[in-house]
Amino acid sequence: MVSCFLLATTNSLQAQVKILTVDPSATNPAIERVHSAHVVAYDNEVPSRHRLILMIVGTGGHASGSRAMDSVFATMGYHVISIDYENNVITTVCSNSEDSSCFDRFRQEIITGDPVSDKVEVDTANSLLNRFNYLLRYLIKSDPDGKWNEFYAAGQPVWNKIISAGHSQGAGHAGYLGKMFRLSRVLMFSGPQDYLDDLHKPGAWQSGKSATPPSRFFAFLHLKDPFNIHHQIADDMKLMNLARIDTVMVQPGVPVLGHAHILVNDIPTDNPHGSTISLQFINVWKYMLNENTENQ
Repeated sequence: MVSCFLLATTNSLQAQVKILTVDPSATNPAIERVHSAHVVAYDNEVPSRHRLILMIVGTGGHASGSRAMDSVFATMGYHVISIDYENNVITTVCSNSEDSSCFDRFRQEIITGDPVSDKVEVDTANSLLNRFNYLLRYLIKSDPDGKWNEFYAAGQPVWNKIISAGHSQGAGHAGYLGKMFRLSRVLMFSGPQDYLDDLHKPGAWQSGKSATPPSRFFAFLHLKDPFNIHHQIADDMKLMNLARIDTVMVQPGVPVLGHAHILVNDIPTDNPHGSTISLQFINVWKYMLNENTENQ
């Protein structure tokens, strides 16, 4: 079942955003609804960027929780999908593991459905990749105005037109997808959390071969994130193949200068972990999306 409505907002551009909600089981009966419907957004009234942002929420998060952020991306000319997926187990379940591949297996099972982790239980039908695949197929048939066939061909997503983006647990999934497929870019908000505390090093998968060039990875963090910004930066540096720290402090509404790939804010807030997906940082999101990497 698909429902749609125009997003009510005082912003005239956002008023044109088309929002669709799609029940996961409507795309395939074997796919279960975890928290809420998938959320889809685009705006045919603005020039298309010909890119699809796959937004992956954090632990326990509902796809509908990123609707405001999705809508902003849509006003910039992006197609956006916020996916409902199996995210009830927090990533830090592996933080004190003596198995250096714990994070690798955790993410592999959630994303592909391969039965490799003892921390989660996700079958192939309910894997993140299968959910995304069937949603695209469904949208091609049910929403011709969305022109979804630009992002799906030969039974697969057109990965080089897709941007993976995620918050918290979703940041790591976005990075993992960047390792698997050659994406347009990877945006990680408040994460990943894949640091092995007892072994004092990032999870192994972050150092592995990457289909997406490391220069297309971007991260946005808060200085006082309760998940430890030093561990997050160490994770991000592995994903970006950086030999030295590449950070810049940013502020709401202030243009981001330079070419840093790890952005950090220190705004006073009761929720530093959630600050990176606050609408006050649209300026930072634009930088992450527009910093020139396409020829790399």
